[in-house]
Amino acid sequence: MTTPVVSIAYHSGFGHTAVLAEAVRDGAADAGATVHLIKVDEITDAEWELLDASDAIVFGSPTYMGTASGAFHQFAEATSKRWFTDAWLDKLAAGFTNSGSKSGDKLHTLQFFQTLAGQHGMTWVNLGLKPGWNTSEASENDLNRLGFFAGAGAQTHNDLGPDGVHKADIATAEHLGRRVAATARTFAAGKAAV
Repeated sequence: MTTPVVSIAYHSGFGHTAVLAEAVRDGAADAGATVHLIKVDEITDAEWELLDASDAIVFGSPTYMGTASGAFHQFAEATSKRWFTDAWLDKLAAGFTNSGSKSGDKLHTLQFFQTLAGQHGMTWVNLGLKPGWNTSEASENDLNRLGFFAGAGAQTHNDLGPDGVHKADIATAEHLGRRVAATARTFAAGKAAV
């Protein structure tokens, strides 16, 4: 059985999104993947090659002013070199984001990631969880407590540092990492059978 390779291409302005990136990494590694963390605002040629060689790329960014950060947008534009050569065609993709507000227009950031993946011909891996914290018996400690389906959404109060990222959001990001790794393993097995 082939070990899937998952790369997490992310930007973190104040450290909160880095906590989520590490949680995605931990979940994917726990599911048996080889995982690379790549800061898109410091990306090297060698890291571009790691992305090209990955089975799955998970995009991550804080949500600033209703979309991904400027640093992530610069990275997204730079991926056009990969688009011209179909370098990421048929890879898996997923995404995660954090903002200070419960909604904070995080869905727009996740949709931006989905569109970027679609332009590259990638296959999107959703969160695969029902929403948590949506009944009177539920808790803010539930997985997917904010009720996102497209990817992992997190909320951290603006006056808290990276250690203030909600534990349920970290667990949800870990879940996403495990799901991406498992899906990559399934896709690899399907390709090998063809």
